[in-house]
Amino acid sequence: MSVQTLTAENFDSTVAGSDIVIVDFWAPWCGPCRGFAPVFEQVAEENPDIRFAKVNTDEEQALSTHFGIRSIPTLMIFREQVIVFQQPGALPRGAVEDVLRQVRALDMAEVKRAAIAHGKPSGKQATH
Repeated sequence: MSVQTLTAENFDSTVAGSDIVIVDFWAPWCGPCRGFAPVFEQVAEENPDIRFAKVNTDEEQALSTHFGIRSIPTLMIFREQVIVFQQPGALPRGAVEDVLRQVRALDMAEVKRAAIAHGKPSGKQATH
């Protein structure tokens, strides 16, 4: 599956429309972002059941601000519309694959119960 470009207009529908969405927050001028791009694209090709998407932080500053992106690249993974992983830095391929294995194995009922217990909403993440 190809990597999708996320904007403020399609972010919510993309996250709501897929079980797992992995988002790469990046910028064209960022060397580590450019270095991570081929890894992201390779993992996307090998995992067609997962939606892979990129947010250009220069063009989508509102999304970057909403999610508190302070360093790029930052990888964020949503599962059932809940952020289950967020980490800045360019990860090696094996680390991305390992995180995806862990995300697939999550008991989302338990994740949502824990989020509610800690006062965090488990629904829609982005508001514009």
